[in-house]
Amino acid sequence: MKKIPCRKSFTETLLDLAKKDEKIIALASDSRGSVTLNEYADTLPDQFVECGIAEQNEVGIAAGLAEMGFKPFVCAPACFLSTRSLEQVKVDVAYSNTNVKIIGISGGVSYGALGMSHHSLQDIAVMRAIPGITILLPADEYQTREMTKELANFDGPVYVRMGRGAVDNVYSDDFAPFEIGRANVLTQGNDIAIVATGETVPQAFNASKILSKEGINARVLDFHTIKPFDKEAILKAADECGAILTVEEHSKFGGLGEAVAHLLIENNPVPMKIIGFADEALVSGNSSELFEYYGLDSHSIACAAKELLRK
Repeated sequence: MKKIPCRKSFTETLLDLAKKDEKIIALASDSRGSVTLNEYADTLPDQFVECGIAEQNEVGIAAGLAEMGFKPFVCAPACFLSTRSLEQVKVDVAYSNTNVKIIGISGGVSYGALGMSHHSLQDIAVMRAIPGITILLPADEYQTREMTKELANFDGPVYVRMGRGAVDNVYSDDFAPFEIGRANVLTQGNDIAIVATGETVPQAFNASKILSKEGINARVLDFHTIKPFDKEAILKAADECGAILTVEEHSKFGGLGEAVAHLLIENNPVPMKIIGFADEALVSGNSSELFEYYGLDSHSIACAAKELLRK
């Protein structure tokens, strides 16, 4: 079966839901094509708002719609939603506790060749520091579908980040568990825990297969929810595995890795390593090239796990 990007899974599911719920409204910032909202806009023009290249206005309009009882989904590139409209997200959405879903498309290094202006590698750090907002990163098309269904009936501010291209699926059409705030255990193992989020989850999953061939049983945790954080899953992994490796398509600062480190330092310090992007303006390349160059591909993750175990 042909793989589809998470963004396409999101818009297809949202269209199906919106046909049954006229309160669902999709908003775009001249981003119909990049979000894959063209079919939605053509099918349900009365449930679609085109805001132009004005992400700040887009978030503000969504907050107003939410106050009127609608269920707005703000859709735009993650790099702009998480920086240009940050004040509106902080005040109009989180502080005001409006029922707005902020959908950041082409997150991380999806726009790899376009450089730092189009990378969103600080968005999780920023959103984590804002009280009252849920943060979600789906791993593949199937989990994105289940997440979208959940969000249609979830009341409260949410930031979602997903990528641009199709990724290897770790779930299936009949198995894609998704519960906000509860991590999924993809593989069992007590030698080391690999904790990943978003589109690094397939890389971590494939790394566990490489390690398995060498007799290393890695526990892979899919942290699709960064906030609220599943503390129990991390502390259990620390106790049973003794070493934790985190992987994220984000700066090493302020994301999943630091959330895990903070928890461990206060409760059960164990050896750990954070795999993420370096604190620099990244070299130019597509997302696959950048993953390999900065050590986020499955082979690099497996090597990092073995090195952590040697230490």
